[in-house]
Amino acid sequence: MRTSATLLLALTLAVAAPGTAAAQRPAAKSLQIYVVDVEGGNATLIVSPTGESLLIDSGNPSNGRDAARIVAAAKDAGVSQIDHFILTHYHADHLGGLPELAPMIPIRHFIDHGPNTDPMGSGAKFEGAWKELYAKAKHTAVKPGDRIPIGGLDVRVVTSNGEVIRTPLAGAGAPNPYCATFKPGTNNIEDPMSVGVHVTFGRFRTIHLGDLTKNKEFELMCPNNRLGTVDAILGVHHGQATSNSEVMIHAARPRVVIMTNGTRKGGEPDTMSVLHSSPGLEDVWQMHFSLLSGQEYTVPGMFIANVPDEAPAAMPVEPWMAPPQGTQAPPAPVHNGPAFWVKLTAQEDGTYSVTNSRNNFTKRYAR
Repeated sequence: MRTSATLLLALTLAVAAPGTAAAQRPAAKSLQIYVVDVEGGNATLIVSPTGESLLIDSGNPSNGRDAARIVAAAKDAGVSQIDHFILTHYHADHLGGLPELAPMIPIRHFIDHGPNTDPMGSGAKFEGAWKELYAKAKHTAVKPGDRIPIGGLDVRVVTSNGEVIRTPLAGAGAPNPYCATFKPGTNNIEDPMSVGVHVTFGRFRTIHLGDLTKNKEFELMCPNNRLGTVDAILGVHHGQATSNSEVMIHAARPRVVIMTNGTRKGGEPDTMSVLHSSPGLEDVWQMHFSLLSGQEYTVPGMFIANVPDEAPAAMPVEPWMAPPQGTQAPPAPVHNGPAFWVKLTAQEDGTYSVTNSRNNFTKRYAR
């Protein structure tokens, strides 16, 4: 009996002792995704297992505030340059921070859907700066089906310039049962032009579709679901009801949604209802508590990265009314203090975790 125990101990030490081949084997490198707080705009930093970086949008014009927050996320990820930058579309909350960001960190490759289609839109005044920047670097106007070359990842463009992929991704293409009850929405000019990407890392899959609207979601997902299912959806158009139809959310069956909303922007009841009723959804993570959600549709505070900029005496139960379509939400009080991101870390086997940097709450999701 003692001989057997001694032999077992020796074998255990041989396998686990420091200095052995097993102990020295490096941990598998992960995919890192930082959803940065840019006050209701969008800035999503993706860092591949090889250390290459993809930044989707640059937040608002804000005297360097949003740019500094993006650079802080890049520093946390160990990134010293942006290898690829996607401008999803020409709106100020996606493009406005770029002139302030570019002097702070090198950007090697600029990607867009082509020229701005809305000369009266909020991002038109930044188009000149955009062209000036990409004239000094590499620039690509992408089409659906194009791949963005990033080591360790398969990044596929699925929407751009009002077009969608026509051939389903591998494993996708099944009939979409939610198409039968689809109700068209309203479009502005630039949102439907959004560059949308599907990212695969081993068994992990996620999508970021910019501000793609309901009608374009229908074109992409009906009558057959060309994307298949995903583990996480990023952005969801700030949680606005002009996007986020059942044909997209319910058919893609995400377990996690990370919403780039603001205190007074996004998180609208119609969107929250679609998200919370989506088959298989486990959690919605938000940049901010949304007054448009109220307590009725919001999520537990542990899933919210940033607290209200002006905390009311009593937290509202009923949602605020969203501004009419085509108008902007009231400007939020200036939030120049500490801001927190939500970080998703995925492994090649399909497991992943999400962390709220405000409270360090982390939830792990098994494959």
